[in-house]
Formats: sequence, structure tokens, C-alpha cells
Amino acid sequence: MCGIVGYTGPRQAFPVVLKGLKRLEYRGYDSAGVALLKNGNLSVYKKKGKVADLEEHLIGKDIEANIGIGHTRWATHGEPSDRNAHPHSSASGRLAMIHNGIIENYAQIKQELVKKGYQFSSDTDTEVLLNFIEDIRNNNNSSLEEAIRIALKRVTGAYCILLIDQDDPHTIIAARKGSPLVIGIGKGEHFLASDASPIIEYTKEVVYVNDYELAIVKPDELILKNLGNEKITPYITKLDMELAAIEKGGYDHFMLKEIFEQPSTIYDCLRGRLDANAGTIRMSGIDKNIEQLKNANRIMIVACGTSWHAGLVAEYIIEELCRIPVEVEYASEFRYRNPIINKGDVIIAVSQSGETADTLVALERAKENGAFIFGIVNVVGSSIARLSHAGAYTHAGPEIGVASTKAFTGQLAVLCMMALNIAHAKGTISEDRYKKLLLELEEVPEKIDSILKNAEEVKKIADVYKDASDFLFLGRGYNFPIALEGALKLKEISYIHAEGYPAAEMKHGPIALVSETLPVVFIATKDPYHEKIVSNMQEIKARKGKIISIITEGDEVTPPLSDHYFSIPPADEIIAPILSVVPLQLLSYYVGTAKGLDVDKPRNLAKSVTVE
Repeated sequence: MCGIVGYTGPRQAFPVVLKGLKRLEYRGYDSAGVALLKNGNLSVYKKKGKVADLEEHLIGKDIEANIGIGHTRWATHGEPSDRNAHPHSSASGRLAMIHNGIIENYAQIKQELVKKGYQFSSDTDTEVLLNFIEDIRNNNNSSLEEAIRIALKRVTGAYCILLIDQDDPHTIIAARKGSPLVIGIGKGEHFLASDASPIIEYTKEVVYVNDYELAIVKPDELILKNLGNEKITPYITKLDMELAAIEKGGYDHFMLKEIFEQPSTIYDCLRGRLDANAGTIRMSGIDKNIEQLKNANRIMIVACGTSWHAGLVAEYIIEELCRIPVEVEYASEFRYRNPIINKGDVIIAVSQSGETADTLVALERAKENGAFIFGIVNVVGSSIARLSHAGAYTHAGPEIGVASTKAFTGQLAVLCMMALNIAHAKGTISEDRYKKLLLELEEVPEKIDSILKNAEEVKKIADVYKDASDFLFLGRGYNFPIALEGALKLKEISYIHAEGYPAAEMKHGPIALVSETLPVVFIATKDPYHEKIVSNMQEIKARKGKIISIITEGDEVTPPLSDHYFSIPPADEIIAPILSVVPLQLLSYYVGTAKGLDVDKPRNLAKSVTVE
């Protein structure tokens, strides 16, 4: 959830670390700080607020150093404040540490340290871990590396830590379990970060650190070890990412840029895989495991948040096309109950970051029980990608806006291709329908482009309803999960309370909310449910609710019932969700900006949830 950056080498460390923190601010932005080491002097600067507040705080300070670590925080232990911000200093002042994750047994360790006379200046679990490490080093007369190894064998929870020692002016020691860490390999220098975005400006050669690994990083040396002190050969990966992908490119916000990137990101997702003219889908992760997939006893989709909504759409598609029973699980619930998992079951993990803590733990448990794990992620080299037996990348590129947009439509595209591939291999779809859906899927980028050309229409609707206190989103069939996603986006970006419901369930409670001040958003595209959803609209109209509808071009029935409507191109009901979600993304964006909110960094949220 937090963002970490480190540098050691010949450059000035502070500009590298500061720029990295700005690029990682989507991971947490309630406080930020840096620790810099020069000539044996360790300086720690930190500030509540955004990275810009830290930058202003450091004007006039001595920030020259060739080694440094930095942190942007999403609070878990202790409220956002200067004293709870990272880095933390040890009791002696010799060590500084930053931490992404949660140490679950910190209270017990803290109690032990208090009995020894330690005092704490923050409410964080991080300061406890740091002093625990220092206590081990002092009492065992051990190296810092060995003290870290001993401490990490004792703690429970998730962590990615970076430490610097004033007595070792060139070395950063790092370790991870459950929280991501990537190390960039330069010429006589190394870069460390939570993801690759702070690194690509300097190098494209990186090492992804695995769980239970410890890295000793010097300007001209990288040593990887496991917690048993055995050396591991680093595996160097080439980044397939360009600097322009993590810059705004003239847009006011990353969120708007990423919404408008969807024609190209979905094209990239389909490219090299789908050929409608040839009637083929080539996905190596599926092709190599087609027998396992088509003969699955059942499929369980495990995800969180927006990815869970993608899984709900996939449930409809897979059951319809492949005739395999599908269950969609919140990873946070799945991991704590005792689900029945057998050999022959397929678990599909859906995650933008590939680092979602609850999803990772759920997968580990399912894998132990013999399930086949298929990962659908956006970030190459991520933990879920490495844990899975097979998988597929969405190729959406870096998504900086905290509210997921292009990653969601990429997930839908991959899941749709996956279902079509399995159905075709299994013989549960006719050849005509298969080819028709391939052609429609291939046309999605062009259709989204046509939707985006009319974005100003959505902006006008947003301006009308920006002061509403509540919204209701309704859809049926394949568009019910899109109603959930539309409500979630509005909540995330505008802080307006919003509920998503199946339209048919409206009469079982939500209709009591309807009044002249309640905007009700219907996803009312042409499909077998259209007459039913028109009836639901009439029920809202009769109670003077305000109706906003997403309709199919040429629909003459729905507009007279709507106070406002937005048309999208016609599409098969299986493909339509990839289109119908786009105006809802725009609606949430424009409502948020009309209210003057920071839509890229909504309050209390972080991009990658790497803790429970």
C-alpha cells in the first residue's frame, strides 16, 4: 500500500528518491519522508501530507548524499502525522528504515522491548521492527544483515523493508514478504522501488525480489540471499515499458488519460492473440493448458474490488459459453473460510497489480489443495504471475490513477477471450456464434473510441448531478456487475454514496430510496432483458426519480423515460459490458473534477492493497 524508493551510487540520491516518490504517490499519500546518508551522518526528514509538502519542507536543508531511501505512506498503524511518517530511526540513531506492510505481532515484540527500556516516538509497527533488529544486533554482536534475518524469522505479517546504517555509507539492505520490491541494475548504481515506475528513467534491467529473500545492495554489487543465508543468483528481467507511459501526456489527470487510452490498451490486449478473419485466438497460457481448463470440474474466480466485478462478468460469460460452473469469491473472504477445493478445480486470480495480499494468500491455499491456478494480471513479474501455473497479462500498461479504468476493460477482454477459447475447444459454442463474437471483440477498440469522442455529453450530465448526495445504479444480466462497478467508481472518486443493484431487485428494498432528488443510473443497452429494464425505468419514473440511462444507439423506447441518456454502439450482450462501463468511468471522473477533488488520489485509498 505504501511506496518505497532507494538509491545507492554516484548520483545525488535525493532527486532520484524524490522523483520516485512522486511516481509512487498513487500507492499512498498521507505522509512522506526520506533518509539520507553522507559522511557517516544520517539525516531523516519527513512530513505529513503529500510528497509536495515534503519537498517544500526540505527547502534550504542539507540534502546532499549518494545514498538514500524514501517512503510515501498509506497509514495502517498510527494516524497520519509527522511522527508516524517513515523513515523511522532506531533508538541509537544509527539505523533508518522504511516499511511497506503490517507486522501482526508487533505488540508482543514492543512489550518485550519496553521491558528492556526502549522508548518509542511513534505509534507504528515499523519503529518496533527497527528497534527489534537493532536490539538483536547489539545483544548478539552480529552484523546488521544477520540481525535482520533473525528478526524476520520471528515476525509475522507482510513486509518490504529498506534499511541504511550510518556505519556503512554505501549499502542498502532490503527484504520482502508479501509486499513487492524491484531492484534496477545500473552502471555502478542500483535503484530500489515498490514497482518499476521510478526505475525506468535510469535502467530497463531489473530484478524482482521474491518472498523471504534479502538483498544487500551496494553501488557496484547486488547480493541476494534467502533467510537461511544461502546465496541466490539474481534473475535479470528487461522492462517492456516506456517513460511516456507513466506521464500525463497533456491530460489534466492520469485517470482521464487512462480512460482515453482504452482503445489502444484493448487493442494491445487483443493484438497477436485474436484474429477474427482466421477465426483464431492464440493465448499460450490457455493453449498449453487447454485440457485442464476445458475439463475443469468448476472454476473459482478470486479477486477484490474492481477485479471482483470483472470476475462477475466472467461468471456470466463462462457459464453461458463453456457450460462450466463458476463461483466468484472475494479473496478477503475466501482466505479465511474453509472452502472446498479439489484437484480438477481451476482458480482464476484477477488482479491489476498482481500483488493483492488477500488474493495471494488465497491462491497459496488453493494451490496447496491441488487446484490449477491461472493468473490474470497487468504487472509483468508480479507475485501472482509468478505463483500461478499459467496466466495471461492484460497489457494495459502502467495504471497510475488509483481508481482502475483501463485495467478493468483489459481484464474483461482477457476473460472474454479465455471463455471463447475454452468454449471453442470444448465444442459448447457454434462456429457461427464463435466467429461473430471474435469479430465483435475485435471491433471494441474502435467502438470505445467513438464513445470517447462524445465525452463532453457525459460531462454535461455530471455537471447537473454533481451535488447529489446519493446515486443508485441498476443493471440486469451482464450489465449488473457494470452497475456495481459504476457505483464503486463514483464512490471512489466523488465520495458520493452510491449503490449498485440488479434492476429486478429494486422492488425488494432500494425503491424505498427513490425521490425527486435521487439520480438512478440504468445500464439499459439492447439485450434480452431490455423490456424488463424498461419496466423498471417506468417504476422509477412513476416515483419522480431522476433517470440517467446508458442505451444502445437507435433505441427509441428508452430516451422518453430518461432525464438524461448517453448512447453507445450496438454490441452482443457478452461484449457490451466493455463498452457500457466507459461512460460510467467518465461520469465518475467528471463529477469528481466538478467537485474540485483530486481524482487521481482519492482520500483513504491506495492503488495496490498489499496488506489485509
